[in-house]
Formats: sequence, structure tokens, C-alpha cells
Amino acid sequence: MRITGLRVQVVGTPWRNLTVVEVQTDEGITGLGEARMVNHTDALLGYLSYAQDAHVVGSDPFEVQSLVQRMFRNDYDRAGAVVMSGIATVEMACWDIMGKALGQPVHRLLGGAVRERVPVYANGWYTVEREPQEFHAAAKQVVERGYRALKVDPFGPGQQELSAPERRTSIALVEAVRDAIGPDAELFVEMHGRFTPSTALSIARELEPYRPGWIEEPVPPENLKALAKVAERANVPVATGERLHTRYEFRELFELQAADIIQPDLCHFGGILELRHLAATAETGYVLLAPHNVGGPIATGANLQLAATVPNFKIQEHFNDFADSWVRDLFPGLPHVGDDGAMPVPTAPGLGIGVDWDAVAEHPREQVRFDLFTEGWERREGRRVDRA
Repeated sequence: MRITGLRVQVVGTPWRNLTVVEVQTDEGITGLGEARMVNHTDALLGYLSYAQDAHVVGSDPFEVQSLVQRMFRNDYDRAGAVVMSGIATVEMACWDIMGKALGQPVHRLLGGAVRERVPVYANGWYTVEREPQEFHAAAKQVVERGYRALKVDPFGPGQQELSAPERRTSIALVEAVRDAIGPDAELFVEMHGRFTPSTALSIARELEPYRPGWIEEPVPPENLKALAKVAERANVPVATGERLHTRYEFRELFELQAADIIQPDLCHFGGILELRHLAATAETGYVLLAPHNVGGPIATGANLQLAATVPNFKIQEHFNDFADSWVRDLFPGLPHVGDDGAMPVPTAPGLGIGVDWDAVAEHPREQVRFDLFTEGWERREGRRVDRA
């Protein structure tokens, strides 16, 4: 079996563009991959156009490690989110092809499942006014849908430090969410790399009564020693990793013991097997895996296949029930969240996710950008702002 080409289509929504890749073969079996780029979709499309001719066409999809190594090592400028995302879309599609050809779900090709259900947490649910009563009502709807965990970024436009009024507002929002979801649900607090170590630590102390399951990316991702300072002194777990794109970038993080939970994004990390390798390394240091995921059903399906196989897996991020839930209809096969706050591991061959190309064509790319410090996703051609 040989790869004959790539079909690439961008699905547009008001706040994100999803780049969908179909890897085609000479035996008629196809596989799906997906990535959602932050502000750099054009760069990803350019890379995929180059990589198709330079590396992908003519490859055997069963020789996925060889293909990934060529895509990564044979290109001089090889690191970063764009290249690793391009690699990931092709890599997960190859696993999809292998599973379909063999009649097996991907997790069985990776060594088999250690769990049948994957716990998930909700994100994308708090597109409401930044008021405690609004957050309370929205969080209550999340747990009513079966979720037993959710994440919130309460910090608005805050960066580096917070003024006293902004701090009070942010803590009040977390308090409202905790009250809404009760004492047993998990509550994760996103910081989006905003703060100095001292600010992050002081906020963490104020958050302690609300028992956050983690504070996420408390400082910018470039300085892991600053992160280690927070992890050493905070009394709540620290999570990070969505903006680290290779296993080599995680080496120093593990050496510094700078996080309790790592959050690499499968779609920006070179794919399923690369993330499985990282999870195994993390396991040696008793670090848990909670993959970042703001992708659509294909990305989520790939994450579920991976999560089934990882002993040190903690929980999976999931946007699609609250952010543009109609996207699910374009890619049938993704299971729903049950009353236990978990999804069953798909058992269909491959990733277990299909595609309706006619429906995809009805949702062309939109002009969206993410600017964290203006509090949301903005449409360039309009005035709508969706906080996320």
C-alpha cells in the first residue's frame, strides 16, 4: 500500500478553523487527520503542500515511524507548532488507515486498552458575561450534561499582575463555579501563561479554598525555571505543556520537576505515537498526562484512542459539546459524554471517526484570530466577540 496524495479542507467556525487532512492510498483506503492552528492556518496549509511532494506521496502508511522521521529530521527548520501539526495530521491519518486495513481500532495497534472509558472535562462553556451569576449558571449546565470536571479562565485581560479589583472579580468567578458544580466535581483553573511567578503563587494561595485540580500554565512557557519556582512553592498541582511541541522540549521540564501534569496537544506534537512515547517518559517521574485539545471530532477521536492505552492518563479536554457543537455532525462517530463524565473508547476500525465532505464544504474557512488579552476570539469582519 502506498500513499497517493492528500486532500486538505479547512472547516470554518466563528472562533476556530479546523484543518482536515485525508490521506489517500492506492488501495482506496483513506485516513483522517486534523489540526487547529492558532492564527497560522495559512502556514500549515503551505507546509502540507510542501510535505505532500517532499515526503508523503509514495510512502507506506504502515511505516509511520519512518515517515515521521523523514518529515521531522530531513527538514533543516523542523521544530515549532506548524511543522509538528502538519506531521500530526498525516501521522494520525496513517494510524486510521492501518486500523481500517486490519479491521482494528487504533488503540489495539498501540498495545491494547488499559481503560474502557476516558474521563473528560469541559471547556468552551463560559462564553457568557464575566459575572459570577453568569458563570454559576453556565457551570451548572455543564454538570447537568454529565460532566464531572470543567476548566475555566477567570482572568479576563489580566497579564503579569492583577489589580485588586480584577483579582477580586477573578476569585469570585472561581468561587461561583465551585458553588455551582459542588464539592466532588473537578475544577481546573487556566492561567494561559499570563503571570509572573510571584503573582501566580499569590493567586494560587487565594484559590486554595476552592480546591483546583490544577493551575494551568501559570507563567509564560518559554522559561521553565520560572515554572519550576511556581511548582515548588504552590500548594495546588501545576499543569503545562500545550505550547511545547517536541519531546526534547519536555526534557528540561522533567529534569526540573516543573509540573505535576503535562498537557501536550496531540495535534501539535507530531501525532499519536510521539505523544505515547512522551507519556511513557512522564510515567517514570510519576507525572500525569492530560492532553490539551481544542480540536474537532477527529482530534478528539485520536486522543481517545491514545488515552485508552496510557496508564498515567488523567483526563481529556473536550470542547465540542459547547463550542460549535454542530461540528460533530460533520464527522460522525464520536461518542457522547455519559453521566459518569467519561466517553467510551471507540471500537470501530481506525480512529472510528468518519467525514461528510459535502457538509464540510458548506462551512468554508472564516477569518478568525485569537488575542488573549482582548478577552476572546474576534471576527475580523464583524464585531462579535466570543469569550473562551
